[in-house]
Amino acid sequence: MPERNPGEDASWEQKLRSQFPIVTAHPELTYLDSAATSQKPRAVLDAVATYLTTSNANAGRGTYPWANRTTELVERTRERVKEFLGDRQPERSTVHFTSGATEGLRSVARDWLVPYLTDGDEILVPFGDHQANLEPWLEAARSLRQRGVDVTVRALPVQASSGDYDHRALARMVGPRTRFVAATHVHHVYGGDMNVHRLRTAVGPDVPICLDAAQSVGHLPVRVGGPDLDVDFVVFSGHKVMALPGTGAVWARNTRGPALRPTGWQGTPNTTGIVSLLAAIDWLDEAGPERIARHVTRLATRLTDRLHRLDSYEILGCPASLAVDSALPTAQRRHGIVTFRHRDIPSDDLGFILYSHGFMVRADNLCQAGADEMGGAVRVSVHVYNTEEEIDRLRAVLDSLA
Repeated sequence: MPERNPGEDASWEQKLRSQFPIVTAHPELTYLDSAATSQKPRAVLDAVATYLTTSNANAGRGTYPWANRTTELVERTRERVKEFLGDRQPERSTVHFTSGATEGLRSVARDWLVPYLTDGDEILVPFGDHQANLEPWLEAARSLRQRGVDVTVRALPVQASSGDYDHRALARMVGPRTRFVAATHVHHVYGGDMNVHRLRTAVGPDVPICLDAAQSVGHLPVRVGGPDLDVDFVVFSGHKVMALPGTGAVWARNTRGPALRPTGWQGTPNTTGIVSLLAAIDWLDEAGPERIARHVTRLATRLTDRLHRLDSYEILGCPASLAVDSALPTAQRRHGIVTFRHRDIPSDDLGFILYSHGFMVRADNLCQAGADEMGGAVRVSVHVYNTEEEIDRLRAVLDSLA
C-alpha cells in the first residue's frame, strides 16, 4: 500500500465527508452499513433535483428538448459506465440498466444463459456468496429442466482457510461441457477480494465469466478487459455506488457467446436513477477510486487488528488479513467490510447494543446463501464518510463488551 501522508489524507477525508448532508446532519450517529446501501453526496442530490426541475421527461420517446436531453443523459451514462470500468473496447460492449444487481444477474441468467445452454452442459456458480448470485442460476437450470434440457449446476470450489475461490480445484473441475462461471468480486460478508484474476487461467480462454461487483464498483478500482479482470459480465447496483435505489447496470463484453439482449418490451427506464448514477460516477472519479480503496481498507484493518486480539470475538473470513502489519502475499485485504460474532452475545442483541451507542450496523444472516437464522453476524462496512475516530470509538465499545 502506498505511503500515507496523514495531513493530506485528513484534509481529503474531511473534504469528502462534508459533502454528505445526512452524515453532517447527525453527528451523534455513525453509519456503518455501506455494504447494504451507501449515503449520497450533495452532487448526486443536486443532479437529481436539477434534472427533475429542468428537463424531466421520458427517454427515447419524444423529439422535444426535454425528451432529447433525457435520452442524451441515459446514453451518456452508458458510456460513463464503460469509462468507469476501464473498458478497452467500448465499441464492442453494451451497458443495460436494471433495478439493481439482483435484477442484473437475473437478466444475464434469463436473457443470455438460458438460450445459450444445451442438454448436458454444466455451469459453476458460488454457493456461499450472496443469494442474488446463486438463485438466478438455479432458476435458469429449473427453467431449462422444464423444457427438457438437463444442465448440471456445480458449486464453485472455495478454500476453507481463506474463503477464497480455489482456482486449482476449479481448473480440475472444468471440462469440455463447462459453459459458464459466476463469481463475486468482493465478498459481502468476509470483505475480501476473491482473487477473481485467477479464474480466467483456471477456466481457460473460452468460458464466459459473470462477475457480481456489487461490493467492488465504487469501493475500489474495477478495470475490465485486462488480464486481472478478463470477464464477460460485470453487474452492480446503483444504490451501493452513491446513486439512488432502483437502478443498476450490467456491462456485457459480447465476445464470448452471443451478445446480451434483454428480452421483452423495454419500458420506461428509471431516468432519475440513471441521472443519479451518472452524477455518482463523476463524483467517485473525482474522489479517486484508488484513494477510496486505501481509505476503507485502512479503516477495516484498524478494526480487525483490534478485534482479533479479543477472545470474545470471532472474525469471519481470511485470518491472514487481520493484522495491520500483514505482509503475506496471499493475504486478503478487507475492502471496507468486517464481519464478526460475539461468543456470548447474540448478533441481533449486539446490533441493538451498538445502536444504543450511536453505531448503525447490519446484524443478521446477511443474505448469505446457505446461511440460516442461527448463523447471524454483525457486519461493519465503511465508506469515504467514515473516519478513524469513529472506528476507535467503536473499538472502545466492543472492548467494553469483551
